Amino acid sequence: MLQVSNVSLRFGKRVLFEEVNIKFTEGNCYGLIGANGAGKSTFLKILSGEIDSQTGSVSMNPGERMSILKQNHFEFEEFPVLQTVIMGNKRLYDIMLEKDAIYMKEDFTEEDGNKAADLEAEFAELNGWEAESEAATLLSGLGIKEDIHYSLLKDINGSEKVKVLLAQALFGNPDILLLDEPTNNLDIDSIMWLEGYLQNFKNTVIVVSHDRHFLDNVCTHIADLDFGKIQLYGGTYTFWYESSQLAARQRTDQNKKTDEKRKELEEFIRRFSANVAKSKQATARQKMLDKLQVEDIKPSSRKYPFINFKPEREAGDQLLSVDNLSYKTEEGITLFSNLSFTINKGDKVAFLAKDSLAITALFDILMGERKASGGDFKWGVTTTQTYLPNDNASYFKDDSLNLVDWLRQYSTEKDESFIRGFLGRMLFSGDEALKKCTVISGGEKQRCMFSRMMLSGANVLLFDEPTNHLDLESITALNNGMIEFPGTILFTCHDHQLTNTVASRVIELGSKSCLDKLMTYDEFITDSTVKSQRVNL
Repeated sequence: MLQVSNVSLRFGKRVLFEEVNIKFTEGNCYGLIGANGAGKSTFLKILSGEIDSQTGSVSMNPGERMSILKQNHFEFEEFPVLQTVIMGNKRLYDIMLEKDAIYMKEDFTEEDGNKAADLEAEFAELNGWEAESEAATLLSGLGIKEDIHYSLLKDINGSEKVKVLLAQALFGNPDILLLDEPTNNLDIDSIMWLEGYLQNFKNTVIVVSHDRHFLDNVCTHIADLDFGKIQLYGGTYTFWYESSQLAARQRTDQNKKTDEKRKELEEFIRRFSANVAKSKQATARQKMLDKLQVEDIKPSSRKYPFINFKPEREAGDQLLSVDNLSYKTEEGITLFSNLSFTINKGDKVAFLAKDSLAITALFDILMGERKASGGDFKWGVTTTQTYLPNDNASYFKDDSLNLVDWLRQYSTEKDESFIRGFLGRMLFSGDEALKKCTVISGGEKQRCMFSRMMLSGANVLLFDEPTNHLDLESITALNNGMIEFPGTILFTCHDHQLTNTVASRVIELGSKSCLDKLMTYDEFITDSTVKSQRVNL
């Protein structure tokens, strides 16, 4: 159990937390959510003891161990992979070092023997004899092959380092597990493995993530950081989101009587509880949602951008044909070859690849920003395209431009009130719209790029990882905007829920060919026939 009592933290006049009281109990997984800048990562650092709160305390039961997912990917560069994982249980690792030091002594004394015996007893109690086996199992589950288990961390790639540090956090069955964005840079197979691991984890988990599908699959509770407080809700992220939206609508509906609002909320809880109970993600340890008190459901202070792509004209039937396209890097690495497909009117296509650079290269080629190594492609004459690249830095180099002037570049209508209207949809109101375009955050740049795309009136949209840097509110707004867009979309995105709810077709690129299926993303990654075909790409 983890108890937080009267914790407060301020930075100058800004209040992050004000007398927060909350108890995290065994057997539950808590999704910590809040707007960007609300202090989610800071709160995890208070729980772990990395930083101190100004008031209050954090306490655990005596003898319990906390484990944290480390974000410093260079901390363990000189250590072997397997050893790095075992370091996740500090006491066990310290015992291993101390034992080895004693046994290496040339003048081994009786006192040394007694000390070694005590250490051996504690080592066995901590399941030390199974440590290497457990570490290897965790690594294999996350897709780290055995032939690099003894490599130094400095000799493996960034994606593999992320998995090693995640295995380190999971190692040794900690009593309390803190995970800050654990799915970042993980492939779909590793994410699915982690979901299964956490669903069966019997201790306490507190996780921060922008992956809504992941939160829905692993969380038994949502801890909502809002108004400087943390409010606990039983159930999934989707339940929290939909109930908070319902509560917000009810708050603005002055004509509805209190009894009518109560009945509406109670019916919502009953319906949602029944759906979750029947879903395949439901686990035995999840509490029934219908035990919630209606009064516990409150509207959120979150603001959602309004993302609405409207094509100026409808495209004809000829959209895009790609014929035997291939691309090699300057180093001679083949990212894709023999790529042939036809995009039809209204298709919403999710592109996958083992190497994300392949998709970026393809989209750049289709938008004329680089040349293919071979093959050809042709856009239909009635199509107009707009593109959100993976790296948007080149759009934000001119430090003389504020956001109004920046967006005006991409608009035929130059009136400031018109431009401000588009920026207002992206939550840049008042003086916010006069900030220099070079000093805004990654998430703000993405929202500016969405405004640029909305102004284009294009009937074909291309997105290369559009949820990068976005908070949950912006991801939700983007997801809805892509679903409602009546034109054609080509995209790649690591957000599972967005990909599954938007895509009607999936194309996976390989170095030898591609796999093209008219199905949802969930169907694509679970279909046994497709799985066998993917191996041969």
